[in-house]
Formats: sequence, C-alpha cells, structure tokens
Amino acid sequence: MPLSSYPARLSLLAILSASTFYCFYKSRRLKLLKLSLNPTPTPNAASPSSSSTRGKLFFISQTGTSKTLAQRLHIILELNDLSFDLIDPKDYEPEDLPKETLVLIVASTWEDGKPPPEANFFVNWLAESAEDFRVGSLLLSKCKFAVFGVGSRAYGSNFNAVAKEFSRRLRELGADEIVDVGEGDVDGGEVDGVFEKWSGKVVQVLKGNGVENGEFCDNGFIGDESDNENAVDEYETTDDENVEEDSGIIDLEDIAGKGPSRKSGAVPETNGKLNGQKEMVTPVIRANLVKQGYKVIGSHSGVKICRWTKSQLRGRGGCYKHSFYGIESHRCMEATPSLACANKCVFCWRHHTNPVAKSWQWKMDDPLEIVNSAIDEHKKMIKQMKGVPGVTLDKLAEGLSPRHCALSLVGEPIMYPEINTLVNELHQRRISTFLVTNAQFPEKIKMLNPITQLYVSVDAATKDSLKAIDRPLFGDFWERFNDSLKALREKHQRTVYRLTLVKGWNTEDIDAYYDLFSIGQPDFIEIKGVTYCGTSATSKLTMENVPWHYDVKAFSEALAIKSGGEYEVACEHVHSCCILLAKTDKFKVDGQWFTWIDYEKFHDLVASGKPFNSNDYMVATPSWAVYGAAEGGFDPDQSRYKKERHHKSKQ
Repeated sequence: MPLSSYPARLSLLAILSASTFYCFYKSRRLKLLKLSLNPTPTPNAASPSSSSTRGKLFFISQTGTSKTLAQRLHIILELNDLSFDLIDPKDYEPEDLPKETLVLIVASTWEDGKPPPEANFFVNWLAESAEDFRVGSLLLSKCKFAVFGVGSRAYGSNFNAVAKEFSRRLRELGADEIVDVGEGDVDGGEVDGVFEKWSGKVVQVLKGNGVENGEFCDNGFIGDESDNENAVDEYETTDDENVEEDSGIIDLEDIAGKGPSRKSGAVPETNGKLNGQKEMVTPVIRANLVKQGYKVIGSHSGVKICRWTKSQLRGRGGCYKHSFYGIESHRCMEATPSLACANKCVFCWRHHTNPVAKSWQWKMDDPLEIVNSAIDEHKKMIKQMKGVPGVTLDKLAEGLSPRHCALSLVGEPIMYPEINTLVNELHQRRISTFLVTNAQFPEKIKMLNPITQLYVSVDAATKDSLKAIDRPLFGDFWERFNDSLKALREKHQRTVYRLTLVKGWNTEDIDAYYDLFSIGQPDFIEIKGVTYCGTSATSKLTMENVPWHYDVKAFSEALAIKSGGEYEVACEHVHSCCILLAKTDKFKVDGQWFTWIDYEKFHDLVASGKPFNSNDYMVATPSWAVYGAAEGGFDPDQSRYKKERHHKSKQ
C-alpha cells in the first residue's frame, strides 16, 4: 500500500522538518507498520486518551538537545494517539503536579550535576516536597512517570545526575515509574539508539504493553502486522534521498537522534571500535567532521585548510601570525593529533564536534603515519586551489611544501601520548610548530620538547569565569590551570598567553588578568576578539558578544598600562581583530620590535641539541606590522580584497 493511503498521518508528517523526518526514517529499508486510525487501547492501558487529563511531557534543556528529543517524542506519542502537552518547566506551576496522572521528563545535566538554571525552581520544589515530612509519600500516588537523561559520561559520577534525581524524588513522593531511567551520552554518540529504545518502551507501556497480535518497533510505532496487505513491507523511496540536509553545523550536543548521512559512507556497525579497541572518532563524529571540511586522519587526528592559507595563496593577505611572527600563511598546515579535549568552551569555533575526556583512552595511531597523512591530505587541499583566480604556479608550488604547522585545529594536542615524537618529526622536516594547549594538563606541558611557539589558552582570569566559559571536565580545573601557567614559565622557547575576549563574559577583569602575568611570565600575550561562528545549540553567544577592534585595542592598552611597562602593545592585525603584547625587555631592542621568527635558525638550534632560548631566533618586525602603523598589520606586498556587501536597506 502506498504511503499516500495514510492522509491523516501525512497531514502531520507534512509539518515535520527534514531533520525530524530523518529521525523517523533513518534507514533506507524500514518496515513501516500500519497505524490504526482509531486505535482501541487494552483495558490495562495507561493512556492519557482514556483519562480526562492530558499527560505532561517536560523538557529540561540548556543547549537545546533535551528540547529536541522531547519534541521528537511528542510527535511519536501523537502518532500513537497518546495525548501529551509539551512543557517548559519555567512556564509550569509545580503546585499542579499532584493533579497529573502521567508525566514524562527529558532532562539534561548541566554543571556540577545540576539542572539548567531555568529549571531550578521546578527541581527545587520537587526536592523540598520530598524532604518535607508534612507532605507525605503519597502526594503523587496517582501519577505514573518515566525519565530520560541527557548527559556526558566524561563527567563521571555526575553523568545524568539530574535525570536520576528526578526519578528518585518522584518515587519518594509516591509516583509509579513505568520505565527505568534512560541514559543518553552526548559525547559517546549513544543518544540516538538509547533514546529510541526508551521511547519505544514508554509507548508500549502507555498503549497497554503492546497491541494484541501486534509488534513493538524500535522507532516507537506500534501496529498490527497481521494485515500484510495493508502493511508497507521494505519501505523504500527516492523521495527522502532528495531531502535537503540542514545547512547548519551539526554538533554532538545537537545530534539528538541524527545518524550519519547515508551518503557519507559511514559504517555504524563498527560501534566505534576496531579489533576490540575503542576508536576516538565514532561514525557519527566522523560524518559531522567531514561535513565541516575536516580530513580525518586515522582514528583520532585531523587536518583542515585554513581560510588564510587560501587567502595568501591568492595574494590577498595572510593571517595575524604572518603579521606578528612572519609565518607564510600559504605554507601553513592546520592539524591536530588529538580531536579530543577536556573542555567544552562556550565559544568553541568547532562547535563541539570533537569528543571530550580527561585522559587518553583510545586506540593510538603511529606519529609518523599521522605526519605523513596530514601532509598528504594538506597537499590534496592545496592542489584544489589550482586555477583559482590569483593563485600563481609559484605560490601553488610553495603551498605544496608546508613550512609551518599550527597544532591548534581542534581538541587538545598534548593529550596524544606521542606528541613529542610527532613534534620531532615535524622539526626534522623543518616544519615549525605552533602548539596550543587549554591549560588542563600541566604535567604534559612540563614534558614537552622545544616548540617553536607554545601557547596556553587563558580564556578567563577568575575561577568562576573560567568555569563558566571553558566548562572544564576536571573538578580541580583551576589548580590545573595555574599549574599549567607555572609549567609554561619553565620553558625557554617562545611562550604565549592567548586571550579570547567575549563581550559580557570576560572583558572586565583587567586586574585579575594582570595577576596571571606573574605566574607564567609569557613572552607574548595575544588578545583576540571572539569569532562568531553562527548559531549553535551548544552556545548562547550572539553577535552582541563579539567585540569591535577598538574594544580589543582598549583592553590591550589597559593591560599594558597595568603591567607598568613590562609589556607593551607591539603589533596588530585589524582584519583578525587581534592585538599582540610583547615583553619589552626581551623583544624591544633600541626602540625596535623583534617579534618575528628566524625559522631556519630555530631548526638549526633544535638540530644542535644544545640549550637555547627565545632570543636566539628572533627577527625584527617590519614597520607595517607594528602597532599603530597605517597598514593595520596588512602586508603591503599583498592585495587587499574587500567583498561587496549587498545588504537590504532599512525602510
């Protein structure tokens, strides 16, 4: 029977977005069981349709994941003639809870095992009622409930703490739990399958433990399969092949039931393991990284071409590292040996498509293979620039021979156990290294071999603001942060604090930032305005949080003044909204700045095996890159290109 024979169902399905439709029909070959237009529940069914009141489906959500799952469940319930109201708890009066007979909750766990702030009143009311001896244990005795949790196993004992707390409190108040707590792990790629099974069980129970002679399906539908003439067996159509995929970034916390695209070639059956060893990059993670333009290397590494690499290939200017340190942007390879990280920063420009963890727990690839594959993939991307306007054969040839590697693509590079071997391999090929660490692994910093330039991300200046911005996994994150700065101080090569300014989050703590200077005593301090990367369910940032260049300049000048002359503003790159502070006594010689790097000298020093420091490979900064120059950090040998904007005029 064709799908069009279900007009009542099509009217509902027609309003679903392409992504929601995909949640229901995730396989090319799906048995779509016939849905009775007027189902009659069995006498034991706990269906809201058999009651004068409708069930309540609550979502406790911070980034949107739980809300998306709840919306999906709501549609499944409606398709099975189970009437529920979808409710945000901030709009609900908890005093009405004793009146409810059916309650379903999809709940996210936020920081420290706590619920998102907007759900605090609802959660606190439940806890206070359960602990108040005057209330009694029969307050919710007429209520049946089920809870699904959304969390991350990386947070250890706090994994799905909120969902478990809901279950405990509701039971303490006499409610009857009809299905065990479902536990979804957003960082393990386990949300989809776990949620489907849990939803199916809920529907099955609410329909009365299944329909007689029927079958329970993992997509939450229940129907009578005895009438094979009316069942659509081996459902297959080309219509869903043409469903346009969501053009926005899909990230792990936003996945909520989405699997990898059929066209991605991913093989979900591997379950993220190879020969019994867990792989860091699961099929879902791989599919989303590939969609964003990453070239995934092996099981845990990646490389991606930078927009500034393409820009300088076309003669349209280099990145701020070209202005500050003299790298050749068109010969820079952006890569990482570890896609995993120990933070989930609110401004993560990779939208949290990478896994998170506190330690290395995956299959490990050989460092030589990683370097070889990274260079090969980088060259392939460079070759694709052939024929692009402005790209000359000379520049293309240079681009095919990378001279710099920015180990800052995504994740935490120093988590990779063989990071020193990988760095040594790059240096032996006379490829400089710019390594960025997120200041949560001080012991790893201590053991690092010489790096051309070693960065520590200083995303905030106080414990509370760092917790809010970086959302670290470690409970002792502040101690680790400070120990990382101390470890940086012991390094003899060039060191950098990298500050990302987020308006309304971390731009007011001038004194606190200055206090951090004495701990790590970095050679340089890069101060950059946050880059707005579009809408993401994992971040509440908007364009309002992006500082203007004059904001960054004012902040930088205030820090320099606060340092009492220890640091001065040395360079700027207006296009990147980026400022460089440099240590005056080391890099300002006879009134001239020496922030650029002699890369050949650096490689010779490394090869010598003798101790050396940052002053041994510094070079004078060109006048156009110095702070206050008319060029604003733009290389005059390049051609400035400005896009034409065709914004609609305001009426």
